[in-house]
Amino acid sequence: MNINVVMEIGRQAMEVALMLAGPLLLTALAVGLLVSIFQATTQINEATLSFIPKLFSVFLVLILAGSWMLSVITGFMRHLLSIIPELIG
Repeated sequence: MNINVVMEIGRQAMEVALMLAGPLLLTALAVGLLVSIFQATTQINEATLSFIPKLFSVFLVLILAGSWMLSVITGFMRHLLSIIPELIG
């Protein structure tokens, strides 16, 4: 097995991880920012106020993009499983 092949597989794994985590993290970031702006304007300083909107928004993104996320990860795993004979031989 060549070092370039290992590096390429690692790069692809990082890309897949970023593609899967990106929408969830960006949604949580945007909702957290909106809640923080709301808290600053209304002077409500409750630390637990942002958890429920973030949880709901991340859950909504999982529902909406879950099938896409599943197809991305299964496509990557199929690719990995298909190149096993090339890596061994």
